[in-house]
Amino acid sequence: MLRFHTVVTPSTASSMTRANASIAPSPAVLPDVLRVGDLAFDDLAGLLSRHALELRQVEDGATIPGSFWGEPEAGVIGSTVYARADTPVHSLLHEACHLIVLVPERRAQVHTDASDSDHEEDATCYLQIVLAESLDGVGSARLMQDMDAWGYSFRLGSARAWFEHDAEDARAWLRERALLPA
Repeated sequence: MLRFHTVVTPSTASSMTRANASIAPSPAVLPDVLRVGDLAFDDLAGLLSRHALELRQVEDGATIPGSFWGEPEAGVIGSTVYARADTPVHSLLHEACHLIVLVPERRAQVHTDASDSDHEEDATCYLQIVLAESLDGVGSARLMQDMDAWGYSFRLGSARAWFEHDAEDARAWLRERALLPA
């Protein structure tokens, strides 16, 4: 299943953009990726709180508020990220990073779709990989593996190749806004 789709045309410098449509995967075919329930909720909530975000746990089987892709993907409303135990960690980080890259005025207006541009989308993907390093039991290598398994698509073929060889614009965008950890 394609969650993100590579756009490679002479007129775009973007390495990755949101797909126009998504079909929620059947639970029988969900890839084996790290889930929120595999980690300590307090660790995840602590990471988000360092960025002025709140993590709200959604009960198993309940609808996830603000989920762009639908269950089990994380949702966003304002400065709150919603996730269930079966939400992939990469999804929680991705949606949280969408909020992190926004100025506070825009963040307050977010409901479900936080993406505004290809530059923000790229910065979000880059930052989620960086932040994964601060979570015990995750790390950037595992997060990139999960991103690939879930169906993120990059023009160099993998999240790792993009991160290591094609993400200069994302790094620069984040540095200009002082959003990369020291």
